Amino acid sequence: MIILVLNCGSSSIKYQLFKMGEKAEVIARGLVERIGFTDAVISHIPTGKDKFKNITPIMDHTTGINLIVDALVSKDHGVIKKIEEVSAVGHRVVQGGEKYMESVLITKEVIQDIEACIDLAPLHNPANLKGIISIESLIHGIPQIAVFDTSFHQSMPPHAYMYAIPREYYEKYGVRKYGFHGTSHKYVYKKASEIMGRDTREMKVVSCHLGNGASVTAIEHGRSMDTSMGFTPVDGLIMGTRTGDIDPGVLLYLADKEHLSLKGISNMINKRSGMMGISEISSDMRDLELAYYEGNERANLALTMFAYRVKKFIGAYAAIMNGLDCVIFTGGIGENDFNIRRMIAQNMDYLGLDFDETQNHGVKGEDKVISKPDSKVTALVVKTNEELVIASDTYKILEKCF
Repeated sequence: MIILVLNCGSSSIKYQLFKMGEKAEVIARGLVERIGFTDAVISHIPTGKDKFKNITPIMDHTTGINLIVDALVSKDHGVIKKIEEVSAVGHRVVQGGEKYMESVLITKEVIQDIEACIDLAPLHNPANLKGIISIESLIHGIPQIAVFDTSFHQSMPPHAYMYAIPREYYEKYGVRKYGFHGTSHKYVYKKASEIMGRDTREMKVVSCHLGNGASVTAIEHGRSMDTSMGFTPVDGLIMGTRTGDIDPGVLLYLADKEHLSLKGISNMINKRSGMMGISEISSDMRDLELAYYEGNERANLALTMFAYRVKKFIGAYAAIMNGLDCVIFTGGIGENDFNIRRMIAQNMDYLGLDFDETQNHGVKGEDKVISKPDSKVTALVVKTNEELVIASDTYKILEKCF
């Protein structure tokens, strides 16, 4: 069975083509970038063949998906003979609200529900919908499955997801913590249990998905108990350009002093803050580490603040679960930045985490234990694979429904 996985952003489309069976096999992957521009790019990597790259005008998602289809069936760099060989398409959908606790077959009702959640994820859900609608227009009638970032976190108890604001805002507008990166957290905790040879239902895990967007999740007995991102992805950790946790009074104060509109505040907390705001150098951790080694004090402060915030969440989540078996590092930073992992995981022996700096040093993009053999708490680097989760969920739903 062949399954196409799409992750549509506002100006990009990530994709992977899987051959599903006893094992999932990636037969092609790629990226469409700069949608809406005349110098957009499609990069297509077929397994066992040379990479193909093309710079061309791509003004909308439908055009981008059309180019993906053309690449997949191309005589020169394709991997299938015709698009009808694809049995289904799985989509990453960021926000599913409270209704969806698991992945679902996309129907008209599901599309309406995703549309209804646009206010909760204005930067993401519209792009996700464009992907769904584009596929329907290009490959009419093909089954499509929605895999929600928020569904994994629907197991959180009310005392974790409710805010201390008038209840009417929850009842009228659904204002509560939803959490994100659920697909990644779901994958890595299962992978960690395999590496450790433990039953997921017996484990207390803190999963740290660290990238330009970042979140920490407490997972107990396979269920998300709390997570650092909230009503929106701005909450929690310091990120590339997002503030993370902040006193709301600061926003009121700055709105008054700087005469900022709601749009101005949104721009500030989403695009001008985080590592960029602290350092005034870059939002990219690699740039900041270069500056740090050159002795830049602001880069040092940004890195220290980032690690400090992650460490705080690990400690807090160990407390709410009354114990800890494993800490996972994943995402672009978590998988590749051994310096940040060191800053976070060292000096946590009070939790029973005996960090092994030698095992950690130099580890990039591979699954590896980075704590000492006799450590009570295991620290792991786990390479995430959200696309595989989407493909697997799509495969399961397809087998059940058809």
